[in-house]
Formats: sequence, C-alpha cells, structure tokens
Amino acid sequence: MSVGTVLKREDVKLTKLAKCAGCGAKVGAGVLAQLLGDMKVISDPNLLVGFDRSDDASVYRVKDDLALVQTVDFFPPIHDDPYIFGQIAATNALSDVYAMGGEPKLALNIMAVPKDMPPETVHEILRGGYDKAYEAGVIITGGHSILDDEPKYGLSVTGFVHPDRVLKNSGAKPGDVLFLTKPLGIGILTTAAKVDRTSPEGMALAVKLMTTLNRAARDVMVKYRVHASTDVTGFSLMGHGLEMAQGSGVELHVDTGAVDLIPEALELARLGLLPEGMYRNRSFAEAYVDPGETALAVQDMLYDPQTSGGLLIAVDPDDADALFEELKEAAPYTRRIGAAEKYRGGKRIFLH
Repeated sequence: MSVGTVLKREDVKLTKLAKCAGCGAKVGAGVLAQLLGDMKVISDPNLLVGFDRSDDASVYRVKDDLALVQTVDFFPPIHDDPYIFGQIAATNALSDVYAMGGEPKLALNIMAVPKDMPPETVHEILRGGYDKAYEAGVIITGGHSILDDEPKYGLSVTGFVHPDRVLKNSGAKPGDVLFLTKPLGIGILTTAAKVDRTSPEGMALAVKLMTTLNRAARDVMVKYRVHASTDVTGFSLMGHGLEMAQGSGVELHVDTGAVDLIPEALELARLGLLPEGMYRNRSFAEAYVDPGETALAVQDMLYDPQTSGGLLIAVDPDDADALFEELKEAAPYTRRIGAAEKYRGGKRIFLH
C-alpha cells in the first residue's frame, strides 16, 4: 500500500470523509435479503451455519469436537481519532464470533485508504485494531488494503467452537427470557456528533461502549442453557430481534421500560436527529412490530443502528436469574428486556 503525505494527521477529520458512519453504512436487511434471495446454497453436511440463515457468522465442522467460525466486518470511520476508529472496527468484527458462542483466534486486516491520507493516520488505525485484537487474544496475521476515496477498516475473523455448542440466532424457545448486554442509542449519538450536537460525555460513553468487547458476556452465557444469541448492530434491536423471532418460530415481547436507552440519545431522537440507517431498519422490520403505546422517540431508539452493540440473548427461564447475576458483573449494562412466546400468527415483536 502506498499513501501520500499531502495532508497532515491533525488535518484529517475521518468522519468528514465518510457518507455514513460505522454500522449505519450497512446495506439494509430487506435489500440484502433480495440480493441473496436466489443464490444457490451448496449442500454440505459439515456447514452448520451458512449465509441463508441470516446469522452472525458461518460455522463449519472440522471434526466431531471442533468447528470453525468465520466472519468479516468493516465500515467507514465513526470517530475522528484514527486509533479509536481502529479499536471500534476491530471490536465490532470480533463480536460476531462471540455471538455464536465461539472464541476468536485469528484475524486479517481489511483496509481502504485515500491516496493522500498521512501514513501516521493509517498506522494509528491499524494500531487500534491490533491492540483490541490482542486484548481479545486474537492474532492478526496479515490482510489486504486498497486505495479508495473513502477510508474503511475492519477484520476478517476466524474462531473456534464445539459443534454441539454453536449459538444461533434461530434457536429461541417459548418461555425464554431475553437479555441485552449494552444500551441503545449509539447510532443517534454518533450521527448527532457530526453536527456537533453530542456532548463530550455522550461521545465518551459511545466510545466506551463501542470499544468494549462482548467477550465477557460470551464467557458467561456459554455456561447456561442459552438457546439463541445475536449481536445487535446495524440492523438495530428490532431488525436483529425480528431475525431471531422469524428464525426461531416465536414472537418476542419487549418491555420497553426495561431496555437501557441512553438518555442523551433519547433526547436527540425527540429532536429528530436520527441516522439514515434508522429509516432503513424501520422499512425492514416495522410491518412485523406491534408498537402498542410506545412513544415514537422510543421506537426510533429501538430501530437505531448500533455499532459494536451488545448481545441479545434468549435463555431458558430456569437459568435466567443465575445468568443475570453473572452477567451484571461481567457486563454491567445488561438488562432483562422481555421474553419469547409461542407464535400466534401476525406480528413477530410486541412492545409493551
């Protein structure tokens, strides 16, 4: 990779170089389903999870007690500090493996940079990714980079899991208790930050959440009878929740008063400072959601695209209390947000 030195590092405002930020840049779930709808799925008894499942990663059985978990995730800058951007992108990419109950072990860099981006900025992005990967016990072994007008960074990640302990987004059962391990509102905060409407404290909280690995939550949940898991990222709680409900053949009942909504983000939502991805998520999931009496701004928060969000976990009700006690220590933002119930036809998610 060759980069020029036209700009100085301090002159680079990464978020100004991107049309969309973080996971808000994802192609909408509805559009993605159409694009993949007629793709031929090759049958292989060892492919335990493929792209046809709308899950977080693919899983391939290597032997009776070992399966590979593979994923890739990258996006445009969501923070102006290149080191922080690198950390966030890596944290987000690693999350897919944790959501499947796996342990990430190897990663490859994926990077696109403008030709006039200072080498120091590129180095800091990579350093952020490397540091977060090493925190996770993951080795970055190489990667690929190209020149592009818009910077992008992420990882292709490989992890391991026992074939009998793979956690899918499609295994929830009636009666399961739902937990969410991070608050919502990151997409709104980062969108408002582009027009200087997010407070320093609000942005600091967003960075803290986006750079917190889901490793600790994963390490706890695999001890219990968790039937389904997914990480809540660009498709929002409603979008990922819908995929869980449809894939599992259940309906989800969400106590909106129990969901941890970042107060500043809620205020910004009331002012209409909303990311474009929120509207895409509404278009995808809204027809399947019964909002009840839920206020519009709260609904917007539930459709807000999260970058490096928390895990949505469906656990056997007999294990719910014990899981909650451990999760509160490992992932302090964890909230018990509802339950899965038998599907009665019609809507898939009910807000209360």
